[in-house]
Amino acid sequence: MIYNLGSINIDRVYTLDHFVAPGETEAADAFALFPGGKGFNQSIALARAGAPVTHIGAIGPDGEGLRDYLRTAGVCTAHLRTVPTETGHAVILVDRAGANAIIVTPGANGTITPAHVREALRDARPGDVLLTQNETAAGPEAIALAREAGIRTIFNPSPFNARIADFPLALVDLFLLNETEAAALTTLVGPGLPPDAAPETLLEVLRRGFPEATFVLTRGAAGAWLAEPGAAPLFSPAFPADAVDTTAAGDTFTGFFLAARAANSPYEAALRRATAAAAIAVSRAGAAPSVPTAAEVDALLAEAADASRAQGSPR
Repeated sequence: MIYNLGSINIDRVYTLDHFVAPGETEAADAFALFPGGKGFNQSIALARAGAPVTHIGAIGPDGEGLRDYLRTAGVCTAHLRTVPTETGHAVILVDRAGANAIIVTPGANGTITPAHVREALRDARPGDVLLTQNETAAGPEAIALAREAGIRTIFNPSPFNARIADFPLALVDLFLLNETEAAALTTLVGPGLPPDAAPETLLEVLRRGFPEATFVLTRGAAGAWLAEPGAAPLFSPAFPADAVDTTAAGDTFTGFFLAARAANSPYEAALRRATAAAAIAVSRAGAAPSVPTAAEVDALLAEAADASRAQGSPR
């Protein structure tokens, strides 16, 4: 079982020609409401990828439709509580190139307690994992509780802010990072590196700081890297994609990567599957609605394999 302590949001998405500068007013080309939140998106991705997943979280009375969305996708919601405050929400700006800028209000996500997490992990068994991000309360305590329960911990430090230093990072088994998050994490173990540092350099510094952890570094169209203790880093190129909205690309990657690993896929195959899923996600609008099914990812991988054989490539 993958236990996901994660945020649940109502996303308000505005499509613009370009991001608004200070003092500028711009009319949106379009507006839409979507279910979202990093935790929500990752639970949907895990379920659509075929992994057993339990979502640990909170919504307000205005969020019951999101509970139904999770259940329909196959996510266990036994530990999703309804609290007397509004559901978290995000304002998402998407420019014509498909890039995004996001503002998040925690709402119910900020009401989660360590006791809530402890109750959810009561039946955890060896081989289970806890996944969490930085959009809810009780994240630091959850990682400690997972270690107490004897299960692996997976941390996506997003958004990366001063609160990350409060997490027991030495207890994390696997970090899932984009370039910005990886660079920010290096500041906690040394002088710090810029986001445009070579990925091998970012991973080298992070491995020195957390020698027992595994790192997955996603770089969008530049592919993904993985570094585990005692092994050379692995690289997986990105699949070509016409980007429409990159909002849930990282969350989709996370879900499909972890689902593949839960099914005992080698790291290289898990990276390949996750990059394929992310490529499909960026070609669609919205966050959770953009997450593909396992069958769609299978089809893209088969198409890529056929193309490689036709070109005489071993891949």
